[in-house]
Amino acid sequence: MKRIDYKKLAIYIAIPLVLGAVVGLITSSESSNYGGVVPGWIFPVVWSILYILMGISSYLVRDNKDLMKIYYLNLVVNLLWPIIFFSLGFETFAFFWILLLIVIVGFMIYKFYQENKLSSYLLIPYILWLLFAALLNLSLIK
Repeated sequence: MKRIDYKKLAIYIAIPLVLGAVVGLITSSESSNYGGVVPGWIFPVVWSILYILMGISSYLVRDNKDLMKIYYLNLVVNLLWPIIFFSLGFETFAFFWILLLIVIVGFMIYKFYQENKLSSYLLIPYILWLLFAALLNLSLIK
């Protein structure tokens, strides 16, 4: 088992947290109301936890460049969804976008599992939340 490089681990955790916070700030004025289905304070809490888990997961497979490409693709698609949904107001397009994200994350979990089982297990809450978010997105399409 490799020794943990805590500085690198912190960086891998910080990447999705910081990017998520930036997108959250960009979309915060538009995302204050999510149809009242779920209290608004839950989203930053859940996403912070998910981003931490994603960061740890990516740290565990960091030496595999192909897996990191999938991870970064996931991050880009993930971070664009709130802009598409909240800022642009394209609810229908956002629904298909989140379905794309779910496929990418499912593939990522499968590939990460082949490299490091723990890294894939850490992503299970993420895909479950995405499925919930997709249902919320679908319910808000006008």
